[in-house]
Amino acid sequence: MSDRVAQDLASRRQEYETAGLDIADVDADPMVQWKRWYAEASAADCTEPHAFVLATIDADGWPQSRYLLVRGADDRGFTFFTNYESAKSEQLAASGRASMLFTWLQLHRQVRVVGEVERLPDTESDDYFASRPRDSQIGAWSSPQSQPIPDREWLEQRVAQMSATFGDGIITRPTFWGGWLLRPNLYEFWQGRPSRLHDRIRYVPVGSETASDGWQLSRLAP
Repeated sequence: MSDRVAQDLASRRQEYETAGLDIADVDADPMVQWKRWYAEASAADCTEPHAFVLATIDADGWPQSRYLLVRGADDRGFTFFTNYESAKSEQLAASGRASMLFTWLQLHRQVRVVGEVERLPDTESDDYFASRPRDSQIGAWSSPQSQPIPDREWLEQRVAQMSATFGDGIITRPTFWGGWLLRPNLYEFWQGRPSRLHDRIRYVPVGSETASDGWQLSRLAP
């Protein structure tokens, strides 16, 4: 079995028969371009088009990555929510930097975003938490994210306890849960092309790390 898997991995090929991407094709504002691609991914029924891989560095210098869901995209950057006591949040707080990777396989596209991170204001976290399904609100209170637990039954008991605690009342946001904002200082849009001659367009700030003067675009070799 292992030999067949190894052979399959080494020989698997797929040509990307998709339209090309050139600097003339993209918007001068990378967030506008990202929203354009996100809308096309949604229209194409890509699986969870708002999913992304968040990459951080832990205290020992090891890269860590995991999937999350982006919940906002505006002139500031991208927002997402999680437990502030989780491993990912500790790493975000320690370095103040992270990268995001959006992948829309059906369209042979990906977008890399790199930037600085900061906590969202409590009011924004409160508003988003209030919009979540009730079971998800209970889940946030119940899970000591990233901490070892004895078994699944322990977690289910915690959920039952939290459900009983709140009853039919309003579930407020726990102080250990909330949002992060990533302010981009680099975007890379990648479009798969035949023969692995892919198109790559990079955006970097003009004259500063905050992009207050706009963005400089360049094409990268595949």
